[in-house]
Amino acid sequence: MSNTNLFEEFNSVSAKAWKQKIQFDLNGADYNKTLIWHSNEDINVKPFYSKDDLKTIPFNFKSTSNTFKITQSIYVNSEEKSNNLAQIALQDGAEALAFNIATEHCDLSKLLQNIDLHLVPIYFDLQFCSSKFIEKLDVMASEIKASFYVNFDIIGHLTEDGNWYNTLNADHRALETVLKNSSHLNSSISVNLELYQNAGATITQQLAYGLAHVNEYLNRFSEIFKTKITFKVATGSNYFFEIAKLRALRVLWHTLASEYNVNTECHIIACPSKRNKTIYDCKTNMLRTATESMSAILGGADSVCNMAFDSLFHKHHTAGEQKARQQLVILKKETDYTPINNPVNGSYYIETLTHQLAEKSLALFKDLEAQGGFLKLLKGGLIQKKIKESAQKEQEQFNAGEIALIGTNSNINPESRIKDQLDLYPFVKQNPRKTLIEPIIPRRLAETIEQHRLKTEK
Repeated sequence: MSNTNLFEEFNSVSAKAWKQKIQFDLNGADYNKTLIWHSNEDINVKPFYSKDDLKTIPFNFKSTSNTFKITQSIYVNSEEKSNNLAQIALQDGAEALAFNIATEHCDLSKLLQNIDLHLVPIYFDLQFCSSKFIEKLDVMASEIKASFYVNFDIIGHLTEDGNWYNTLNADHRALETVLKNSSHLNSSISVNLELYQNAGATITQQLAYGLAHVNEYLNRFSEIFKTKITFKVATGSNYFFEIAKLRALRVLWHTLASEYNVNTECHIIACPSKRNKTIYDCKTNMLRTATESMSAILGGADSVCNMAFDSLFHKHHTAGEQKARQQLVILKKETDYTPINNPVNGSYYIETLTHQLAEKSLALFKDLEAQGGFLKLLKGGLIQKKIKESAQKEQEQFNAGEIALIGTNSNINPESRIKDQLDLYPFVKQNPRKTLIEPIIPRRLAETIEQHRLKTEK
């Protein structure tokens, strides 16, 4: 068969001609009011995009060259039990493990027993501040050539808890020690953008706050950055925007890192958002995690952690975890996805969104820096105030039915009962205490409706 252009017999159609045809077919209806919608990120989304839209984009984005790792997240209560869960996950499709560790007294030899550390990347999400523990991981990584990522984020802890682990100076000294002495880790520092998404921040805010967040580290420690930065990201339900978000994050990090002369590559761990998850008709959560995981994959995440459909309220959710892993296995194996044939590359719409999100986020970041930087604005409450405003706007859209969650505010099953199945409290926990700053609180859209339904269950 000759190598001919199958479309050369057709005349090309300009964007102007397409728009004229659309306006003709609207029969007098206003083009802008009918077909252009305005996102919460202040972006006007057009009904079609063309190569003309790419002419003004100043960068040529390239996807990461690595395929994503199917990653299982495990909270470590018991080293032996967590190790057993890890073994099960690895036999069932997981390719990497993320251990959430609450104490520095964790016995690593028990936790990692019989795991092939040459092949299985391990993420350590630390809920404590200990440079000695991280140095121990660095030594272990050096001795056995393990692929370890330590998600150590002292500012992330401050934003979520309201207090430093110890004090500002003590925490920064610990981080400085880690950065100086952890050259054998794949990553020894992370930035948690999940919290901003789960608290209701817009995508522009997530990216700008994440950039301002990491800039605090760069201002102090750029000369001793020896490893890649890791970004932890939550993907929401706005499919194409979420794909563009991850791509814009890489563009923004490359821009910022270049200014400090540090590694311009970053590592991205993505997981589905909790903000749109529900306890009623909870199996609909699997539909949400499917599209959110796909956004993460097409956006170029290095690692994707899925969540069990019933994890909000079930303490033990083995079946849910298995289904979550299988979703990722299907997306990876059966769709034959690789970065080389990523259909996102060159997409007029997504390339344009990537540029718009990066541009708006960079402008907001510069404004934050002009006002004194992330920590100053956190202390003054401006970051929290802006996230609350965005969250309230989204909540009002949900309450009005503009945002639909099947089984909760749309297509509701009145016979659904959940009260007797609650092992965990699925709502925001109130714990009044003295904090240095107002913590950023994650909150699900469906909480008020669900609490009312629980009260009226018979």
